[in-house]
Amino acid sequence: MPTHYEFRTVDVFGDGPFSGNPVAVVADAGSIDDASMMRVTRWLNLSETTFLLPPTSDEADYRVRIFTLERELPFAGHPTLGTCHAWLEAGGKARDPNMIVQECGAGLVQIRPQDDRFAFAAPPTIRSGPVEPDTLAEAADVLNIAVADVVDAQWVDNGPGWLGILLRSADAVLALEPKRHRPRRIDIGAVGPYPEGPIAFELRAFFSDHNGILVEDPVTGSLNASVAQWLIGSGRAPESYLAAQGTRLGRSGRIHVDCSDGEIWIGGRTVTAVTGAIEVQNY
Repeated sequence: MPTHYEFRTVDVFGDGPFSGNPVAVVADAGSIDDASMMRVTRWLNLSETTFLLPPTSDEADYRVRIFTLERELPFAGHPTLGTCHAWLEAGGKARDPNMIVQECGAGLVQIRPQDDRFAFAAPPTIRSGPVEPDTLAEAADVLNIAVADVVDAQWVDNGPGWLGILLRSADAVLALEPKRHRPRRIDIGAVGPYPEGPIAFELRAFFSDHNGILVEDPVTGSLNASVAQWLIGSGRAPESYLAAQGTRLGRSGRIHVDCSDGEIWIGGRTVTAVTGAIEVQNY
């Protein structure tokens, strides 16, 4: 029999109305099976949909499962902040209101309120270090640039599979016109510095979908987290900075990066844009 579930769409990392990256959050989803979670995700057609569940860890306040249009992810950034926002708005009570603990496929993630936004502690990367020459050449080909245009490259994978590409400037990142078809899966994050001003870096995130089409994500918390670990760790970025993403898509994503006590926090605004109920029937 169909069951109705409380539902919210939350705009994350925006700098104004409808300017960030939306995530759909389905509450009390413990009775929804895996196939139906994927079906709902594909029907909503957002980059991610999340499903709230009771935690299995005594240390967590809630558990979340994160789905893209093609697979379940162990962790993703903007769904983490959007889900926390929706859980609290739906009446969730944290053990410690100053430090909320989310359980997900990657383990436990700390989330803290920061004025008008939330921030999550960047999880450790599961793959880092130099990029193989053949892989770098492939990434450059996908981005339609020469390998010589790449200042540096590194694996910055904290779950989704990111390959980080550092270009000379924010303008070079904004000028990218990548190929639109890529049969083999690839996840590329491009980053470039601004010469001055309140925004330090521009980022763009590209990944292949299940149809082999290269898609650009508006604002990507996981990428910003691992890129911050890379750039701060290599001395290319200060311990606190503001990044932009989504500019070429008409968005104004703003990501606040702060490194305190050796831990990197990725923050952004969260605003509920849609509320209601969704009817789901397991098959």
